[in-house]
Amino acid sequence: MLPSRAHRRLAVPAALAAAVAVSSPSGRAWAQAGSDADKATARELGQQGQEALDGGKWSRAEDLFRRADSIFHAATLTLGLARAEAREGKVVEAAEAYHRIIAENVTSPPAFARALEEARAELPAVEAKRARITVTVAGLRAGVAPQVTVNEAPVRVEALGVPRPVNPGRTVVAVSAAGYRPVSRTIDLGEGRDGALTVAMEVDVGPAVVAVTAPPTSAAAAPTGSILKPIGIGALAVGGAGLLLGGITGGLAIARHGDLTTECKPTCNTSSSQSDLSSYHTLGALSTAGFVIGAVGLGSGLTLLLLAPRSDAKASAGVWPYVGPSGAGAAGRF
Repeated sequence: MLPSRAHRRLAVPAALAAAVAVSSPSGRAWAQAGSDADKATARELGQQGQEALDGGKWSRAEDLFRRADSIFHAATLTLGLARAEAREGKVVEAAEAYHRIIAENVTSPPAFARALEEARAELPAVEAKRARITVTVAGLRAGVAPQVTVNEAPVRVEALGVPRPVNPGRTVVAVSAAGYRPVSRTIDLGEGRDGALTVAMEVDVGPAVVAVTAPPTSAAAAPTGSILKPIGIGALAVGGAGLLLGGITGGLAIARHGDLTTECKPTCNTSSSQSDLSSYHTLGALSTAGFVIGAVGLGSGLTLLLLAPRSDAKASAGVWPYVGPSGAGAAGRF
């Protein structure tokens, strides 16, 4: 079982004081010699780590013991780190910390010997809580190596198909390979449970292609846009003709009005006068119709030409109506 909160307190100060001159059975220095300031700092961090461990502050205890052990390596500090990690549920990391203590096998001073004994006693319960997952990748062509991570930790290709220790709980497996779609899978594993996951890779064919009709580039390819221009020009021509008709008939009506002013004094009683009067009304009606047709034609033509697509973005379009001595109409550039 995991060490309880009532576990034996680590003899951090005594262990650090004695570690300077300690050597392992192989003769190499086990606890590196550091400056007095380093030793004091590691001792202070170790004591704070023990207090955090006793107070149930597992994450803080892990941080303090890790920092202390990196400054001055000692079995007692590694044991505190292993206990904090085990309490956090990081049983894979805790088991490896216990194994480091056992592999180093330092038995002097007595505090280190006690740390070694306790590591051996606590390790089996921690290892029993580890889950294991076997990851297999399928669907890859020969010679294509996948990149696999388990909980964001890289997994070597040689380790695929082999049970891998993981912390119990949610495990995320991500697989990618050149030319294949990346895959992410999640599996939940309880304490001490084994799981297997086969990831089938699919060839990446790229994003879905959506058919898009290109904008027309010629009159033959764009009947809707190109037909507006000739219709607009035709409407302008009709409008110009209407203005011309209105101008001519209006002029004739004005002249006929002058004749009638002379003939119809005091009244238009003669057959000639009646004929001229009828002609005057007809010319007036034609003049009015001509000007109406001209206005409608010019307005419609301008609108259609402005809506028609331009063949040259730099070209400018314009229409100018005109009335002159020889007639009336519209001129423009498109």
